[in-house]
Amino acid sequence: MAYQLNEKIRDLRPYDPITGHYPIRLDANESFLPIPNRIALKIMESAAFTAYNRYPDPLASELCESFAKFYQVNPAHVTAGNGSDELISVICGAFLMKGDAMLTVSPDFSMYRFYASIVEAKSIVYAKNPDLTIDVDKVIELANANDVRLILFSNPCNPTSLGLRKGEVRRLITSVKALVVLDEAYMDFWDQSLLDEVEQYDNLMILRTCSKAFGMAAIRLGFAVANPTLTNALKAVKSPYNVNSLTQKIGSHILKEPDLIRSGINDIVASRNMLYSEMMRIEKNNSEKMHVYPTATNFVFLQIAQAEEIYLALLKSGIAVRFMGDFLRVTAGTMEENKEFIKVFETVIQ
Repeated sequence: MAYQLNEKIRDLRPYDPITGHYPIRLDANESFLPIPNRIALKIMESAAFTAYNRYPDPLASELCESFAKFYQVNPAHVTAGNGSDELISVICGAFLMKGDAMLTVSPDFSMYRFYASIVEAKSIVYAKNPDLTIDVDKVIELANANDVRLILFSNPCNPTSLGLRKGEVRRLITSVKALVVLDEAYMDFWDQSLLDEVEQYDNLMILRTCSKAFGMAAIRLGFAVANPTLTNALKAVKSPYNVNSLTQKIGSHILKEPDLIRSGINDIVASRNMLYSEMMRIEKNNSEKMHVYPTATNFVFLQIAQAEEIYLALLKSGIAVRFMGDFLRVTAGTMEENKEFIKVFETVIQ
C-alpha cells in the first residue's frame, strides 16, 4: 500500500518567489545597499579562520551582545534565530498546543497562519478595516472571546506599510491573556517600537530581523527579545545550534558598526520617501485608478486597477515588484532604480 501524506501537509505547495533575471528587483523588501569592502574583508577573514569542525556557539553570545548593545537592551533577554521565520516557527510550535487558538490579522505576513496550521492550532483571523487599519478594541474582543493563546502580527505591517502606534499596542498587550508577538521587522524605519519596554510585560515578545535595514538577507538572521521567563523557554525549545558560526560572525561585524547601520537606514528612508512622493504625484493624475497608502516601512503599497496587467508589463521591462491581487508592493531601491520604475510605471498605467 502506498504511503499517504497526512491532511495538514497533503495540499501544501513550496514557497514560490519570483524567479528569473530582472535587472531591477523591487519585490522582496531587501536593502539595496551592499556591504562596504572593509566589512567584506573582515567577513572573509572570519570565514578563513572559522573552526568548521566545531559546532557554533549554541547561545550566539557575541552576536546577541552586539545586537543588545546596538538596541540598548539586556543581552540575556535576546535569542538569535536562523531568520525570523525560524523563530516564528519555534514560537508557534512551543507556545501553542494542538487545538489552541492563535489570532492573526488580515492582510498580514502569510507565513504566520502557515506555521500555526503545521502545529494544528485553531486560526482566528481579524479582518482589518476597509482602509487597512486595525481596530484594537475589536482585536481585544475577538481574542478574549475565543480564549486566544497567541496573537501574532507585524508592526509596521507587511504588506500594507501601515503601523500601529505604541499606545494602541500597549493597550492590546495589557487587555488580553494571550502571548503577544510583535514582528517588528520594519520598525527600523519607524519610531514606535516597544523594544525598550519588553521587560515590563509578562506576555510580550518582539521579533527583529537583519534582512531589511541591515542588508543581511543572505545570511538569514533574526532575533527575539522578551522577559527572562519567555526567553528561557524559547532558548530551551529552539535547536541547540540554530545559527551557524559564519552567520554569527557576520552579524556581529555588522552590528558593531552603528554609524554604518544608521547611515544606511537614513539612505533607505530617503529612497522610500522619494518613491512615495512620486507615487503620490502619479496618484493625483490617476485617482480613479490607484490609491497609495501611507508608509512606515521600506516599501510602498498601492491599490490599483488592472494590477496584474501592470505587474506583467513591469516584468517585461525588467522590473520585478510584488503582485498581490488588487495591490502592488514596491520596495524602495536605489534612486536610479526608483526613477526607472517610475518612468515605466507612468507609461504602463496610461
